Amino acid sequence: MAKKELFQNPIIRWILLHVNAFAVDRSNPGPSAIKTPVKILKKTDLSLIVFPSGTRHSSELKGGALLIAQLTGLPLVPTVYQGPLTFKRLFSRKAVTVDFGEPIYIDRKTKLTAENQAKFDEQMQTAFDQLDKSINPDFKYVDVSKKK
Repeated sequence: MAKKELFQNPIIRWILLHVNAFAVDRSNPGPSAIKTPVKILKKTDLSLIVFPSGTRHSSELKGGALLIAQLTGLPLVPTVYQGPLTFKRLFSRKAVTVDFGEPIYIDRKTKLTAENQAKFDEQMQTAFDQLDKSINPDFKYVDVSKKK
C-alpha cells in the first residue's frame, strides 16, 4: 500500500509493482483503499505493510488498518524500524533494526465504535512504545538534517 504519488516516478513504480504494491489516493481515499487490500489478503498469501497513522510522519493512529484486519481476520503485527530515515541514507551503512511485536487480533464481531477503536489504538501504541524502548529508547524519528 503506497501513496499514488510514488507511482509517478517510473523507477519507483517498477519497484513497487514488483513487490505487489498498489496505489492509494490519500487526498481522496474512497472505498478501494479498504476493498483492495482486503481482496488481496483474502485471495493470496501476501502480507500488507501499512502505517496505521496513514503516514510514517504521524503518531495519530487511524482506523483503516483496524478495519482491514477485522475484515480479513488477519492480525495486526506491530513493527518498529530504527535506522536511517531517508532512502538516500540507507546506503550510509548505518545500523538498521526492525522488531516485531505480538500479533493483535480483532474479532470480526467486534463493532469498531470510537471506544473500541481507542482501545485498539492504545494497544498498538503501547506495543510500539515497548518495541522502541527494547531497541533504543533514545532513537529519534525526526530527520535531523531537515532541521538545519
